[in-house]
Amino acid sequence: MSAAFKWSSIMLSTTLGYIIPGLSIYILIYVTYQIFLHPLSSYPGLLIAKLTDGYNGFYAFQRGLHLKTRQNQLTYGAVVRQGPNKLVFNSIKALQDIYRNDRTTKPKAYIALGPGLSIQTTITAIDRHVHRSRRQLVGQVVSERFMRMFEPTMIDQINLFIQQILPSALNSAPVNITERSKNLGLNIAGLLGFGYDLGLQTSEENRFMFDMLHAGSLWSSIFLQWPNARRFRLGLISLRVFRQLRGKYLSVVEKMIASRQRQDKDAQRDLYSVLADALDSENGGLRQSELWAEANLFLVAAGDTAKTALCAVFFYLSRNDDCYKKLAHEIRSTFTVGSEIRGPALAACRYLRACIDEALRMSPPAAGVLWRESLHTAGDLPFTVDGHVIPGGTLVGVNIYSVHHIAEYFPDPFTYQPERWLDNTMPTEKKRIMRDAFVPFSLGPRGCAGQAMAYSEISLAVAKTMWYFDFERAKGRLGEIGAGAQGAGEGREQPGEFQLLDNFTASHDGPYLTFHCRENLYEDLNNAESREG
Repeated sequence: MSAAFKWSSIMLSTTLGYIIPGLSIYILIYVTYQIFLHPLSSYPGLLIAKLTDGYNGFYAFQRGLHLKTRQNQLTYGAVVRQGPNKLVFNSIKALQDIYRNDRTTKPKAYIALGPGLSIQTTITAIDRHVHRSRRQLVGQVVSERFMRMFEPTMIDQINLFIQQILPSALNSAPVNITERSKNLGLNIAGLLGFGYDLGLQTSEENRFMFDMLHAGSLWSSIFLQWPNARRFRLGLISLRVFRQLRGKYLSVVEKMIASRQRQDKDAQRDLYSVLADALDSENGGLRQSELWAEANLFLVAAGDTAKTALCAVFFYLSRNDDCYKKLAHEIRSTFTVGSEIRGPALAACRYLRACIDEALRMSPPAAGVLWRESLHTAGDLPFTVDGHVIPGGTLVGVNIYSVHHIAEYFPDPFTYQPERWLDNTMPTEKKRIMRDAFVPFSLGPRGCAGQAMAYSEISLAVAKTMWYFDFERAKGRLGEIGAGAQGAGEGREQPGEFQLLDNFTASHDGPYLTFHCRENLYEDLNNAESREG
């Protein structure tokens, strides 16, 4: 054995002799501090969650964090420490204190939802002034007034959605509503954003975008819950997907924006027509890179919420015959032809709205925790949430899925009961509590701006589908896809509940439905309906 080798061995042993004890002492001190000395040490929760955000990252990777959070709250109570510096609450008071509060903002981790670490968008903006200015712009496009102008375009897309179901109905072939709803939602988002038809309902050419968006949403969710995962470059696991699809995806977005910019800004009623005047960097307006960032997140946000809600409505109607019959009667007695089904007339269909709200309650499109942190300035009163004084640097939030399933707010919470929203015998105070606990679009200044768009799209799609078709869940194993089941995993045991995969928004599969044409009404699809608008 050479002297050099002996010397290297001695040096390695000596180095390890210092590093291992030093690391052990550091870990011991860190664990002791987190458990006994940390400002949040008195709050209950799993030991591993108190030590690392990797706990949240793990369940975000499994896409079941919303369910795990609820299970933790059932075990530990309404306030749970679910991270070294995180508290999850579960009450109406906490909702108000956290989300209707000018002293809270989104934490820095939200930048993980954006396409670049330096670009703030309407959804990811941490600075309240930046968010307010962007929200004012984007909010115009998804307002009720704008939706009324955009409705003819939306109806054209929903008519196409109906037409795509027709061949399956004529052959009694099961239809996967998730696949059809994805195509519909993203196509409407492209038209509303940049007047661009992605052709997703009739062509497979651009459907690769869903794989890209799915991978991006999953890893954004992981990075949001576990910011250090970005530093560890764990997203490299999915690098192959991004390499294959990112270039193609960006090419489509570039084509979308470029084709719109060649038109007059007022040529379409869309997001670009609103943003165009702000594209003036010399006067502090939007830069081109910011337009790209807004376009990317607008496609996801505008296309995803309605997709999940639409699938949930179809799922619950196919499994609750009384609800199905009541809604079918309301729609078919309100209208005489399919072309009458429009926004103003749909507003009178109260049971339709109740069916949608109950689906949003049971299966909210953003089911997890929307984290916030306080903005501490000198002279501020203590920041309190539901009576708890929150130390600086603590992230707080409410798990939407949990609060939607509190029996005190929603009796029999795992049963689909649209009637609960229309019960005139319910005491006023109980109605108020139920409404205050219903937050599928969050609430406050950072709540989802696209609520009017989502309700419009879902209402039109459900009403028109039930006008032209009867439907039932598919026979056999296909008909069980999307439902909970014993042995399906913790929190997924309810057979009457539409199952969501939590990746900040939601992924899902099913329901598979079999459609049947109502008499010869489908002939109208290729005649009067094609001439609407």
